[in-house]
Formats: sequence, structure tokens, C-alpha cells
Amino acid sequence: MQLNTTIDIELDHTDKKIINSLQKNARLTNVELAEQINLSPSACLRRTKALIDADVFGEFVGLLNRDLFHVQGTAFIFISLDHQSEAVFEQFEIAVAQLEQVMECYLMAGDNDYMLKVIYTDAKDYEELYYKKLLRLPGVVGTQTRMALRQVHSNTRIKVT
Repeated sequence: MQLNTTIDIELDHTDKKIINSLQKNARLTNVELAEQINLSPSACLRRTKALIDADVFGEFVGLLNRDLFHVQGTAFIFISLDHQSEAVFEQFEIAVAQLEQVMECYLMAGDNDYMLKVIYTDAKDYEELYYKKLLRLPGVVGTQTRMALRQVHSNTRIKVT
């Protein structure tokens, strides 16, 4: 994918190296990052701060070890709403954003209105999420669930060239 790098700031080769390095490991210290990209620590810090201030990075997060928190499964749930209107979509989106087990939610084109990526600890946890929360969301009239057997690949990086 060729990313458009003409944003509010002009990204040079060094900025792109900083971006790609921090996407791989956001825990790098400034000194480690500076060494990795062959830049002085002060210049590296100045550039990194400028990138952060320009909102190049959406957020810095720590990804948890799912096994330690007993996350046993991931499901993708396709949601159909009773009708399509801005008000119905807004009500649904506000409500679904309150559910902690919903990791991602997408407005879809095609047969379903939304697709949710949810996590659960066991079958009882999923059943409670499904019957007591998801089916009670505003406007929901139909669902289709696909259970993931295992995660084959996951990537949060966007290569900036």
C-alpha cells in the first residue's frame, strides 16, 4: 500500500524511519530509537515530539497477553438493524461503544449493517454477551456469528515509505 505522506508536516526519510520503528516497538527509549536510526538523542526527541504533536500517531497502547486474562475466543458478529437511518445508526453506535467485549465495530456495505469483533472468556461469557447485551442493542433484528478457531496473523502497522 502506498501511503500518502503529504500531511500537515512534510515527512522526510528520517521521520519515516522514526514512524516505522515506533510502530514495531513503541517502548523504545529515545536513546534506543536515536541509535537505531542514526540520529542524536536530542534531534530524535525533537522529531518524535513533532510527529506526536502533528497527530501522526493515533495513540500508544500496550497490547495485553490474552492468555493471562483468560480470553478464550474471538467472534465476528454481523448485525442487521430494523431500518437504516442516521438516527438508528447513531443510537446503535453509541450503545455498542459501551460494551467492553466489543473490540472493533464496522459499518458495512452489503447484506449486514455492522460487523463486530468481540472477545469472550468461555461459552457462558459469550452467551451472556450475546443474549443480554447484543440482542438488546437499539434496532437489532438479526445477527450472524462466526467463531474464530485461532488467529493466524495480526498486524497493527502501516508501512510508511
